[in-house]
Amino acid sequence: MEFINVRLLDVIDIFVFAILLYQVYKLIKGTAAINIFAGLFVVYLVWLVVKLLDMQLLGNILGQVMGVGVLALIIVFQQEIRKFLLVFGARYLSNVNTTLENVFSGLMKEEHSGYKFDVINKACVEFSASKTGALIVIEKHSSLEQFAETGEIIDGVTSTGLLESIFFKNSALHDGAVIIRKDRIYAAKCILPVTESTDVAADLGLRHRAAIGITEQSDALVVVVSEETGKISIIVNTKIERVKNATKMTDLMNKYFRENQLTPEPNRATPSSAIQTGASA
Repeated sequence: MEFINVRLLDVIDIFVFAILLYQVYKLIKGTAAINIFAGLFVVYLVWLVVKLLDMQLLGNILGQVMGVGVLALIIVFQQEIRKFLLVFGARYLSNVNTTLENVFSGLMKEEHSGYKFDVINKACVEFSASKTGALIVIEKHSSLEQFAETGEIIDGVTSTGLLESIFFKNSALHDGAVIIRKDRIYAAKCILPVTESTDVAADLGLRHRAAIGITEQSDALVVVVSEETGKISIIVNTKIERVKNATKMTDLMNKYFRENQLTPEPNRATPSSAIQTGASA
């Protein structure tokens, strides 16, 4: 009966594994990868049963399969592994940076004071009134350099006039996203990763899907103005918050950049929330 002896270290081992398994599930939930993961998990369970029953032939065959399983997982889940590492580096480590900044409150104020939220909000309100589509990404801790390189580097002072010039429908820069770094419009016409989640509402357009996609890979805050409806949405951590006026936009932005979190109303990037947001690109 030695095999039923359970040590405290065994309990910790199981607990840590369960947490990791849950994090992986959260990462691939709603994507096609979850079906692949489930299939591999079933194969692994069968292999354990075969080993327990000492079935030599099946054990050898499945053993060979499991022997190259790590390499296969890296190939199959390449995008998911990359996303996990990006999320870990951008989101979890940024919490450490925020904690340090809270200790040195002067640094936090200096960083926060660089953003020109009022200027951005004024431009978005005008876009909404004229039903001009816009996609504005505001960089926080995660570097968006790789996405900025897909567009045109501008590095100009953030102003309403410059934003209006960029998103003017006949402008060469209007198609794509604008990346704002502190008080400067760093790049325009940038290509963002489109989310692969199957939980996104069907009536959300490419702007919203790209906005969700970039928040999956960074801690950026994204403002989207729908070209069809003129409605404004703020997206953080894949969560969508409808904005009714500039004051609410400013409050939400200040809250996120000061507290490192945004707690939206029940609107989410799901079919049920799409009815409430009514937003599309």
